[in-house]
Amino acid sequence: MSDRITLVVNGETQSCSSQTPLPDLLQQLGFHPRLVAVEYNGEILHRQFWNDTKVQQGDRLEVVTIVGGG
Repeated sequence: MSDRITLVVNGETQSCSSQTPLPDLLQQLGFHPRLVAVEYNGEILHRQFWNDTKVQQGDRLEVVTIVGGG
């Protein structure tokens, strides 16, 4: 039995280990966790909850890069 799960990130199916913490998943996908906002299953997920959030089979994430400038 595999401990791999599938989830959807920005409309694309991704695979990762079961119970991967959200910040680890973001890094695995090439996002800089300090420079993104995350919508997790339709809700904006505040950064204070990221370390406690373990991705689950079928989760849907939208990851938006924060762009600074003037």
